[in-house]
Amino acid sequence: MKETTVFTPEITTVWSFPERGNWATHKPSYRGNFAPQIARNIIEMYSQRGETILDPMVGGGTTLIEAKLLVRNAIGLDINPKAIEITKEALKFNHHPASNQIVKTGDARDLSFIKDNSIDLVITHPPYMNIIKYLDGQVDGDLSNIGNMPIFCDEIEKIAKELFRVLKPDRYCAILIGDTRKSRHFVPLAYNVMQRFLKIGFVLKEDIIKVQHNCSSTGQWVRKAQENKFYLIMHEHLFVFRKPTNEEDLGKIKYSSKM
Repeated sequence: MKETTVFTPEITTVWSFPERGNWATHKPSYRGNFAPQIARNIIEMYSQRGETILDPMVGGGTTLIEAKLLVRNAIGLDINPKAIEITKEALKFNHHPASNQIVKTGDARDLSFIKDNSIDLVITHPPYMNIIKYLDGQVDGDLSNIGNMPIFCDEIEKIAKELFRVLKPDRYCAILIGDTRKSRHFVPLAYNVMQRFLKIGFVLKEDIIKVQHNCSSTGQWVRKAQENKFYLIMHEHLFVFRKPTNEEDLGKIKYSSKM
């Protein structure tokens, strides 16, 4: 197993990783998975050894690999059985001290097997509507088959409600989400997703801008961008939400135009 390269924790709200971390069993081959530096920063900032992390859309297993390396227990779900196979394989390395990682096929909209207020930290990276198709065939409930933003956000809201339920009060939920374009115009998917999390009760702790590098499709879009006068999207949003306590006065936190 490859040892961790030099890791420097982030201290600002702009994160840029030109060189993707490739320690342990991390691989960039699962299309759309996020850099391990993201998971490591969030895990080290918002959790302690022995606590439990949830990634309900686990993809290639980045979150769970980092959880194991950092001695956190973890639960990873994905609606895609192939992603579960990849994650289980990626976790086949020895590490001491030991922690427990559970990986299973499941739908992020139904976390009924997890008790209320039992998770210490949530980290996940949902599909950006149908920009990337993760499955060759159709699977009921697959978010990457949804090309309509309101419908997509309705499903995200169902996930947000479940994440709110299982997360302990005063703990954190980190979501990496990006935007897209249609007919040359900017589609603010990230902020629409953010609003759904706020709607069900989360409060916003951070909006971190994550710079994108090495986008394989960038070259083919340069000419179109110049001809049609738009800028290529080269950033994502890493929203960190907090679940308030029951006793907390949220009147001091206002998300409105009068803020």
